[in-house]
Amino acid sequence: MIYRNATVDDISAIVKLQKKYHITTISEKDKPDGFVTTLFTEEQFKELIEKENGITIACHGKKIVAYVMAASWKYWAKWPLFQYMIDDLKDTEYKGITLSTENTYQYGPICIDMDYRGTEVLRKVFDFSRMQMSKKYPLLITFINHINHRSYAAHTKKLGLDVIKSFDFNNNTYYELGCYTSE
Repeated sequence: MIYRNATVDDISAIVKLQKKYHITTISEKDKPDGFVTTLFTEEQFKELIEKENGITIACHGKKIVAYVMAASWKYWAKWPLFQYMIDDLKDTEYKGITLSTENTYQYGPICIDMDYRGTEVLRKVFDFSRMQMSKKYPLLITFINHINHRSYAAHTKKLGLDVIKSFDFNNNTYYELGCYTSE
């Protein structure tokens, strides 16, 4: 398995994986095993790659089997949910540190092909991404929909992220989670 930063040449494979596991297109039988909720266009993936170097992928041979996104709040600010989170940072603490756009970044979504779930892929693609971002930010922040039980378990039990709080947005309830990038 190879873990690396994505290039624009990887976008079509990333889009295909996203479509397979996005909440609006995932099969009903796969939904209980986890899904992604934010839908990205090819242009948005391109911008994330070119401006933030913000997509890490796991490749098994030539096949992309997982991706994780990570970027500054500036990148995420165009979406209402992320704008809500940005506005709330000043009122949020993690282990005694008041969060800000300067000391945190937004991690996720992460998407892993069903055939690779339950393997080392989650930990390794997460760690590769986290270490890339640790050069700029001491804290990682993410969110998970309360109904996405598999993602919650993976992030809290397998990756060790801490629940900071819950928040409501657009008729959904989310966990806000975080961790230090250097741990």
